[in-house]
Amino acid sequence: MLSPKSFRFVIFYGVVVLFLALNFYFVVNQQSLLINVLPFALAFVLTAFMRMDNLLLLVAFLTPLSLPLHDLVEGLPFDMYLPTEPLLFGVLILFIFQVARQQTFDKRILRHPVSLALYFYLGWMLLTSLSSSMPVVSLKYWLSKLWFLIAFYFLGFLLFQKKTNIYRFAGLYCSAFVLVIYYAWSRHFALGFHNVQAAHFVMNPFYKDHTSYGAMLAFFIPFLLGVTLFKGYRKGFRKMAALALLLFSAALLLSYSRAAWLSLGAAAVVWAILKLRIRFRPLLITGLTALALILTFQTQLLSMLERNDQESSANLMAHVSSMTNVSSDASNLERINRWSCAMRMFEERPVWGWGPGTYMFQYAPFQLTRHRTIISTNSANRGNAHSEYLGILAESGFIGLISLLVLITVVLYTGIHAYSRASDKETRMLILCTLLGLVTYLVHGTLNNFLDSDKVAVPFWAFVAILVVLDGKTKEQQAELSGK
Repeated sequence: MLSPKSFRFVIFYGVVVLFLALNFYFVVNQQSLLINVLPFALAFVLTAFMRMDNLLLLVAFLTPLSLPLHDLVEGLPFDMYLPTEPLLFGVLILFIFQVARQQTFDKRILRHPVSLALYFYLGWMLLTSLSSSMPVVSLKYWLSKLWFLIAFYFLGFLLFQKKTNIYRFAGLYCSAFVLVIYYAWSRHFALGFHNVQAAHFVMNPFYKDHTSYGAMLAFFIPFLLGVTLFKGYRKGFRKMAALALLLFSAALLLSYSRAAWLSLGAAAVVWAILKLRIRFRPLLITGLTALALILTFQTQLLSMLERNDQESSANLMAHVSSMTNVSSDASNLERINRWSCAMRMFEERPVWGWGPGTYMFQYAPFQLTRHRTIISTNSANRGNAHSEYLGILAESGFIGLISLLVLITVVLYTGIHAYSRASDKETRMLILCTLLGLVTYLVHGTLNNFLDSDKVAVPFWAFVAILVVLDGKTKEQQAELSGK
């Protein structure tokens, strides 16, 4: 078995050979942009491989700035985000080597309830990849899911043992995001900030459209707000967070992403519930009652929604009102079309599904003519299933959906109980902000699905790891206090 030193030697020369091969390929194909970028990428990779924590933090910074490979090189039979996914694949290889050499890993993370729920989630996804209608697509999708989880959940657990790395991670992602905001605003300004349609694409190619861009703005706003209001930090640090909070809030408004606005409102409701310490039982009864009323009066509710003909608008109130327009708003109607396709796909394959990552290739025959809109396509180039929950239902069957819901339940349960146990104010603040950030995406996930992209997967799984780390620390603090 190779020693760590020998392994790094092999990696070093392997990367150099790969660099030379890619350089030759791009020279032959006259891809001058990539020739200029490659030396910097090589320097980053070789430096980062010496320290795993530096590599993970480097990926955090590069994630908002990553670009799809098909935007750089046309005609390739596959796609990935550069430079993040090649780096994450390298992390996966290093992780496998480290575990094989040491034959162990930190048992605190391996046995945690969130990890057990993840095994169920990943295990069923692997089974449905093997039974997939497109096994190669599904296995590639599963592998990409694995390298996100290895890097920012399992290794993230080790990274975030140092509390300063939590701030470094969020700070690096947000710093790079500021560059994306500047880029989007410079384009939006040229077209007019009142131009709602321009808001849909000005952040491209860094973010595919305004929905993923808005989702991540909403995701980090609770964290920035928490740091801004926490009096235990230096004033300079708080002022910097306040400036970023102002910038992110303005960018969220100008994104015209209704789903992101809704998700931030849902996080505010969860914040109020936690602050008021409302017990779980009345919340459950209220939720079940509301669901029963919706199901009972669904015909009347749908009829009422169909009378709303408010289109998307630069007027913020009118734009919010258009959220419930299912009579003429193309975006809403297309979302319903994709949901309907997912349900019909599920009805045909309720147990095993069509295979992870296959919705975009398989949904076209399930579209009904009466549900198609002016923006309907047969290639899912305008988004996927538009729902994390219905997407996995179509691709991995009802057990796949159950595995995701179990994972979400365990994560929320862990966060809420860690928050109630925390004895010091900083830990409580970090748990609350992390939990609320996750809530924004879990709500957003009912209307869109982005967990297959690095833009969302990296911060999402990192925040889950942060919750698990802080959960462990609150248990240790509680044990120390009870021992005294």
